[in-house]
Amino acid sequence: MKNFFLYDPKLLLYGFLIIFFASYGQTFFISLFNIEIRNQYSLTDGQFGLVYAIATTLSSLLLVVFAKLIDHIDLRLYSFIVSAGIFLACLGMFFFIKNILFLFLIIFALRFFGQGAMSHAGETTMARYFGKNRGKAISIATLGGMSGVMFLPIIVINLTHTYTINQVWLMASFTIVFFIPLLFITLSNQSTRHINFKKKIVSDPLNKKWRTRDVLKNTKFYTYLPLSITPSFISTGLMFHQIFIFNQKGWSMEMLGNGYLLVGLFSIIGLLIGGPIIDKFDTRKTVLTALLPLLVCVIILLFFDNYLFFIIYMIFYGLNFGITIPFIGALWAEIYGVESLGSVKALLHAGGVLASALSPLIFGYLIDWGFGIFTIVCISAFIILFSTLLPLYKNLP
Repeated sequence: MKNFFLYDPKLLLYGFLIIFFASYGQTFFISLFNIEIRNQYSLTDGQFGLVYAIATTLSSLLLVVFAKLIDHIDLRLYSFIVSAGIFLACLGMFFFIKNILFLFLIIFALRFFGQGAMSHAGETTMARYFGKNRGKAISIATLGGMSGVMFLPIIVINLTHTYTINQVWLMASFTIVFFIPLLFITLSNQSTRHINFKKKIVSDPLNKKWRTRDVLKNTKFYTYLPLSITPSFISTGLMFHQIFIFNQKGWSMEMLGNGYLLVGLFSIIGLLIGGPIIDKFDTRKTVLTALLPLLVCVIILLFFDNYLFFIIYMIFYGLNFGITIPFIGALWAEIYGVESLGSVKALLHAGGVLASALSPLIFGYLIDWGFGIFTIVCISAFIILFSTLLPLYKNLP
């Protein structure tokens, strides 16, 4: 393990930081302002879900084209572009112009640059440059995102006692300004790193170039795609409407803030478990267990209300984050190699972003139409089971 950390510590720091700052475009962060945004624009749960879904869907479509640039341009340039984009998006939230088109554009930018392009940069870079240690590298980088989940909700909830939500978003934009110089420091030797990487893959017979249309024609892509995007669909839907769910369960907002500490802590535990497992065993077999923590979560929502099960819910919600990211992140490198990994993962990220667009919309309108947790849980459980069983069915002799 010591040799792993000494191999390229600056690149590990890069992965940690860029995935941490991607938090500003993640649903868990945006949903903290759900009520204020809806009040500002006079929107119902379903209407805000619709705006969120359309903006996120558009970002997923454009991500297919944009994200594969990481295969063709310098990582420093790619990272600067997406960091500047998330800075402008946070700054836009500060102004809060009361126009639905403005809200749409800001949500689009947050989702495109944050959840999409920045997360893509961190995960793809770790999978590409760390070879057989990619599982551990993805886990370490993803600690950045888990740190965001642990601390940002508590910070935001405390800041909103003193500052307006506009001012909180302005503070978020300032933190990006401090991140950009660190970005170039951590990638200071990127040219040498990439030259060495290109030399390695030339001699590796398992690597080949994959065009986007070739991946779309490959049946393995569709076999594992549902398994890969189901966490985005379900966890985003539950998180986006978490205030509704908490009210239904009788759980308080104070519990939510403390619960995120559990989510972050057990996400880290999941990462520490998941990364080494991926590096040791066949990813295509171990990945079939990835959705079990999420299944436990939806079962708890269906049957249990008391505080003890709130704690268990948050624990398994965190394990879901921690385990699925290295499992699924390494899966695609194992199937398609690393030379065209940016193009392959661009499709994957686009699928994940699209999934995360649909669940707030679907769950939001179910809520508007009077359906409750039971319906949401049944839909979620069916999707989990289908996604897990599909690779088993396709791989039968």
